[in-house]
Amino acid sequence: MKRILLVGALAFATYAPAFAADLPPPAPVPYVPVVRTFSWSGFYLGTNGGYGFGQSTWNSAIGAAGGFKTDGWLAGVTVGGNYQWGQFVIGVEGDVDWQNLRGSQTTGPCAAVGIGSCATASNWLSTIRGRAGFAVNRALLYATGGAAFTDVKPSTGALPYGGGNEPGWTAGAGVEFAMTDSWTVKLEYLYAKFENATCAASSCAFAAPATASLNENIVRVGVNYLFNY
Repeated sequence: MKRILLVGALAFATYAPAFAADLPPPAPVPYVPVVRTFSWSGFYLGTNGGYGFGQSTWNSAIGAAGGFKTDGWLAGVTVGGNYQWGQFVIGVEGDVDWQNLRGSQTTGPCAAVGIGSCATASNWLSTIRGRAGFAVNRALLYATGGAAFTDVKPSTGALPYGGGNEPGWTAGAGVEFAMTDSWTVKLEYLYAKFENATCAASSCAFAAPATASLNENIVRVGVNYLFNY
């Protein structure tokens, strides 16, 4: 019996490699590429530009002037930072824009002799805001709100603008999309309301003392460069 078992073992050892060589090779495991999920976390710098439009209302020694329209183009720079966990994104953003916001009224009290018109202007706009949004991979929908600052510049007739720098608040919403891992574009709407500016006699002539209010709707696009964590 031992002799039979030994012969069988030798035969198996001799023919097993040849038998294995005749078997078909195993099917290759298909390659599944790893999909990298985009992250909004990081610090960013950018530019923005758009259009502002709103109203200014005067109250003065000659009476109240109904709200008249103001509008103009704006452009500036943006800086901010995001942090993402899951699909939720929070962040802080600030911007400084040059703007050419202008408006005037030549009816009612503003048409009085020696005045001719009531005018309000603004040459710059700045905001610092929190942002909170929901990300769907490379798309981010967000709400935003915080503080706003501008120069509210009233005047009458051909006199130079007066007034001063005024604080206010702003709120709005936007959508941002990542074109690459670093470059993003956004479309944003903000509403801003500012404190009234006081216009002295040197700028508002017979209307002084006058106060001028200003609110503004801002629609702008932006391009940011994101430094990912």
